[in-house]
Amino acid sequence: MQQVKLISADDKLLFSLSGEIDSATSEDFYAQVVAAYEHDKKDVTFDCAALTFIDSTTLGTFVKILKKLRTDGHDMVLEKVRPNVKKLFDICALNTIMEIRS
Repeated sequence: MQQVKLISADDKLLFSLSGEIDSATSEDFYAQVVAAYEHDKKDVTFDCAALTFIDSTTLGTFVKILKKLRTDGHDMVLEKVRPNVKKLFDICALNTIMEIRS
């Protein structure tokens, strides 16, 4: 089960992600993030400390979010990414187009 929670909207939108985000839940994840962003357009940071699993569909969802943000002149950061999740970003070379912090 995945959980997306907006925990701060001061100078940026800060989302806490937990559990698993996969092909079954990635559309819901995208919709929740975009709804918050459309309401208050600013940079987005994802706290991934409690995110335990993602799949290739979720990688595509992160790219889709990044493209939307950059179109508006904003950026995205993934923080506290677990090694097993970071490995997927590295394998697909997505760490070269988005900021990913361990």
